[in-house]
Amino acid sequence: MRVFRVDLHTHTVLSPCGDLEMSPVNIVMKAKERGIDILGISDHNTTLHAPLVRKIAAKEGVMVMMGAEVTTKEEVHCLCFFETEEKLAVFQSYLEKHLPHIPYDNNRFGYQVVVNEAEEIVKEVEWLLISALNQSIDQVEQKVHELDGLFIPAHVNKTQNGIISQLGFVPFDLNVDALEISKHISKESFLEKNAYLNNKTFIQSSDAHCIDLVGEVFTKFQMMETSFKEVKMALRNEEGRFVDL
Repeated sequence: MRVFRVDLHTHTVLSPCGDLEMSPVNIVMKAKERGIDILGISDHNTTLHAPLVRKIAAKEGVMVMMGAEVTTKEEVHCLCFFETEEKLAVFQSYLEKHLPHIPYDNNRFGYQVVVNEAEEIVKEVEWLLISALNQSIDQVEQKVHELDGLFIPAHVNKTQNGIISQLGFVPFDLNVDALEISKHISKESFLEKNAYLNNKTFIQSSDAHCIDLVGEVFTKFQMMETSFKEVKMALRNEEGRFVDL
């Protein structure tokens, strides 16, 4: 067993709120510089950059968790990750089907561009990615687990787009693999007001939108190796694997 540094919440230039410096290459190099072992790519309501980041990161010894930060119809942000590109593609089709067709305005919201390894723009996404899907949090969770993915409500303590701010509480019957808290609060402080969540696994991440924040915040995962299976086991506290803030 060894300890791995894991940052599961990173946006690329594809997210309209992502800085233009957040190219796949720049993100990977900053993560490596910060000693990050596993990096989660979680653009808003799209997975299109995740495979490229994984390809680049593999050359640098960094594992990438491929996914998206999904906005449910309740305006709750949730991190969703998948093991294979095949399952990721199925989820991408699901996102495209349920994202409202609201034309994006780059002057108002920022650019939504897909780039290649040479940082050349190869595509602009037509619809505004920060809209909410027409799917409930239960429907998103069920789709993620149907694809054997990981479902983690994001920054649950925040007053905007967190599950508690939007729903008032974390539903007891919602099947979460973990809960993410922001860097602005400790697990202990959070649980003082939310003791009913004491049995949940918690992570913290950078939620990086600019390059200097990549890997600034991370969670320590005690595992055998960097793999999707091991991450899942650590989140479930199985066979000596666990996470530590």
